[in-house]
Amino acid sequence: MEEKKRSSFTGKIGFVLAAAGSAVGLGNLWRFPYLAAKYGGGIFLLVYIILAVTFGFALMTAEIALGRKTGLSAIGAFRKLNKKWAFLGVLTSLVPMIIFPYYSVIGGWVTKYAVQYAAGGAEQAADPNFFNQYISQPFEPIFWFMLFIGITFVIVLLGVEKGIEKASKFMMPVLAVLSVVIAVFTVTMPGSWEGVLYYITPDFSKFSVTTVLAAVGQLFYSMSLAMGIMITYGSYMKKEVHIESSVHQIEICDTGFALIAGLMIVPAFYVFSGGNASEMNAGPGLMFQTLPQVFERMSGGIPWLGSLIGCIFFVLVFFAAMTSAISLMETIVSILCDKLKWSRVKSCILVGIGALVLGLPSCLGFSVWSEITFLGGMTILDFFDFLSNSVLMPIVAFLTCIFIGYVIGTKSISEEVGLNVKFKQEKLFTVMIKYVAPICLVAILVSSVLDGLGIFDI
Repeated sequence: MEEKKRSSFTGKIGFVLAAAGSAVGLGNLWRFPYLAAKYGGGIFLLVYIILAVTFGFALMTAEIALGRKTGLSAIGAFRKLNKKWAFLGVLTSLVPMIIFPYYSVIGGWVTKYAVQYAAGGAEQAADPNFFNQYISQPFEPIFWFMLFIGITFVIVLLGVEKGIEKASKFMMPVLAVLSVVIAVFTVTMPGSWEGVLYYITPDFSKFSVTTVLAAVGQLFYSMSLAMGIMITYGSYMKKEVHIESSVHQIEICDTGFALIAGLMIVPAFYVFSGGNASEMNAGPGLMFQTLPQVFERMSGGIPWLGSLIGCIFFVLVFFAAMTSAISLMETIVSILCDKLKWSRVKSCILVGIGALVLGLPSCLGFSVWSEITFLGGMTILDFFDFLSNSVLMPIVAFLTCIFIGYVIGTKSISEEVGLNVKFKQEKLFTVMIKYVAPICLVAILVSSVLDGLGIFDI
């Protein structure tokens, strides 16, 4: 009875847009362009695309099929297939619980900047000290953090079809249009074509093992893998929807947006850095300090133009952050509904309050709690990011591959994928899950931990 009452997406379009919305997040905007610029532009893109259609395809297919096969979120899905592996569901569930609070803090920063530019404050935002002054305040960042969680809460509270699907159907097309507008503006700037060529032309002399590690690591984080998200969304997927073609469409959306994000940022940085695109920084520094200065220079001394460019960009970033935040919160809500049999309303309220409480340390970690650091200098937010992204996610993905490849068998997942149509890439899926992906994931775990500790730079 419980499965019959389970919410579902109305069809393939709703599922693909929601899943793609989850995959298209801040990582596409502040990490992908940086890695592409650092690792030789076109050669990084080539490696990334090859990995997307092999490594990424296999892991995403596995998670979606797990969810649809069981009709449950992470904890219930693993437990239903093998009770001894219920611990993997618990471990998977910890990831969104850690990420959602601090991700919402960053979402608050994005919301602040979108409003700042909309109000004509481009000049202030371009000040190199503006961002640090803002996050070092104890109260204002908390307001924007709470506002971001509030918007996410309302959308998730409305449910799968009326909330998540409708929001995704609105935000994803807007996201696509805004990204193309900014990319066109960037590539048509005087002198930007050299930056475009640097970004899209493969330089095989710059190919290395670190290029592969950087690409596979970015792909892993970018596609919302090992967070329980795709398992949850898969559980809302109707049986008649084809998993294989849906995964390909999600990959196209996610990879396409990442490539366009690079076109938005790399050529502009190339022009205004005097051709030193490889010196681009990543993360909040790129998003909230470097790019506002680039936008001001792009305006050519016309104040309203800088505000317009910045406003369009940060509205785009807001939508990207929001679609990912929705999927993170929905994953946690779904776990509570499945495990404790709570109503959506009760689950949403608990998750919303929990995110506010757990997110406050990350928010205050740049002001009143700035002296609290971990592992040789990590802020509270950086530590949670390191714990979830660099440690837990690779472990969860590795164990998922072992579970599917050697416990329940890849055939079990292949049968779900091929329920209504032949699974064309079944052999590729089997080889990736059983042999290639586990090795790649161990490499990601080792390199990302060493990178986080400052021992190895990626």
